Amino acid sequence: MSFAQLGTGVSKGIAIGPVHLLYRDELEIPEYVLPEQFIAEEQTRYSAAIILARKQLHDTLEKIPPNTPTDISEFIDTHLLMLSDSALSKAPLEIITKHKCNAEWALKIQRDALVRVFDEMEDPYLRTRRDDVDHVVNSIQRILLNSPVHHSVTPAQEHPHSGHILVTDDLSPADTVLMQHQGIAGFITEGGGPTSHTAILARSLGIPAIVGLHHARERLKDDETIIIDGQEGWILASPDELSLQHYHQKRRQQHLQYIESIRNKDQPAVTKDGKTIHLMANIELPSDIDAVHEIGAQGIGLYRTEFLFMNRASPPGEEEQFATYKGVIDKLNGKMLTIRTIDLGADKQVDGSSQQNAATNPALGLRAIRLCLKEPELFIPQLRAILRASAYGPIRILIPMLSNINELKLAIQIIDEVKADLRQSGIAFDENISIGGMIEVPAAAIRANMFLEHLDFLSIGTNDLIQYTLAIDRIDEEVNYLYDPLNPAVLNLIAMSINAGQLHNKPVAMCGEMAADPRFTHILLGLGLTEFSMHASNLPVIKQVINNSDMSSLAEQTNKIMQCSTYDDFISRLNKFQYNSAV
Repeated sequence: MSFAQLGTGVSKGIAIGPVHLLYRDELEIPEYVLPEQFIAEEQTRYSAAIILARKQLHDTLEKIPPNTPTDISEFIDTHLLMLSDSALSKAPLEIITKHKCNAEWALKIQRDALVRVFDEMEDPYLRTRRDDVDHVVNSIQRILLNSPVHHSVTPAQEHPHSGHILVTDDLSPADTVLMQHQGIAGFITEGGGPTSHTAILARSLGIPAIVGLHHARERLKDDETIIIDGQEGWILASPDELSLQHYHQKRRQQHLQYIESIRNKDQPAVTKDGKTIHLMANIELPSDIDAVHEIGAQGIGLYRTEFLFMNRASPPGEEEQFATYKGVIDKLNGKMLTIRTIDLGADKQVDGSSQQNAATNPALGLRAIRLCLKEPELFIPQLRAILRASAYGPIRILIPMLSNINELKLAIQIIDEVKADLRQSGIAFDENISIGGMIEVPAAAIRANMFLEHLDFLSIGTNDLIQYTLAIDRIDEEVNYLYDPLNPAVLNLIAMSINAGQLHNKPVAMCGEMAADPRFTHILLGLGLTEFSMHASNLPVIKQVINNSDMSSLAEQTNKIMQCSTYDDFISRLNKFQYNSAV
């Protein structure tokens, strides 16, 4: 019997095929006390497991097909770095000595301590990095317990599940390599979120994927035909013939649209009434630059620099950051690079150790620019590296999480001091480098006019703006149904930010997920947004929507919606607008 279920779509596209259920043995971690004379032997056993875990990952790297996106190998390299980090290579050895316990239990103690740190983080991306801890720890535990993964697809098999849709609890980067190599059509995970490595890799590989579909393996059967819509997050199990025909046709249409959009990648995004729209890309890793060129993005609207600071014992120095930023700007061939200064949370030191006084509510705590102002020894090396790189190509600085003018003035003062020091040392940089601010906090949107008296541009981060405005955590499954980009309050804050830019004749961009969703493109154009920044894979469809739009007409319709005096009238007009825009 057919049934439908909704999860979180993280990689657009439609996949149709039989189910392959992937189970992993639940690890039972033993705990026992060791006599003193066996402590050294147990530590040797643990160190040997670390060495073997590294070898397994190196073996996986060697099996990566040549055409695999470099994101995959970089994520596996991250896991290799974690295995070399003292938090996993040395701390469990100390726990074995301190508690006189077996290696498996020592590793569990350390894993629980690391996961607590990640669970307390406010930033959704950083919080989901606990998945990497679990992936790496599980690989070590299986070696210690001599317990390999069961029912998994291995390279030795002759692609028995090509064309299948994989349904499992979660996938590591190594799993994803094998999955792509063996032609898996799509996947569903019971855990995970939109910012997990699983989601990022799925988007990079272009594999339709849904995460957070609870109890999926209980409801689905091996070899049962299902349809997954990786954009909407829907699965349809045991579909009837009419549904199959509909989704086969929809998939063909999407493929033709994608081919057409790629063919027109070098064409500008211009509305029917002649308004030019700037389409930029968001990147996390330097390897993402290839996709930026392939898709025809005009530059980088958001470079998340947190990746440089993660999974390491100490923060990167000025020289390492400079080399990274310069490498990116060199690859962009003259296109704009917008570098967001680090957006790390209050509840985690950069070196990975938890602060002594963890924030009661990290969502409202010390993060992003607040952390940078409190710890200039973290902020200044990054600013020096960015400014030095600006001598080699167009770069903008983007300051995250601004909430009041005083912190902005302090940040600009530090930037000016760094400029003066570079100038005095005879080090070249762009004297007129643009400085922008993220609109993520309602207070910043309300006072956008005042912020633009000190800034050159704004970028709206809708992910945080929506959840702060509506007081919900978008990755909390208990309340994320309230996450609504079209809530009147959210749209008003976006409109205020765009209007402030128009008043000051300064650009306002949007770099949050709302910018990448074609369902919202028309209303954003109607509000006057002229710069969108998104994951490169989403750019072609957004360009297509823009090129088929009349911005003046959309502005007139949107203005009527925003002028509604009652909520019911607002929703009624909005629904009609959305429907008319979609047909």
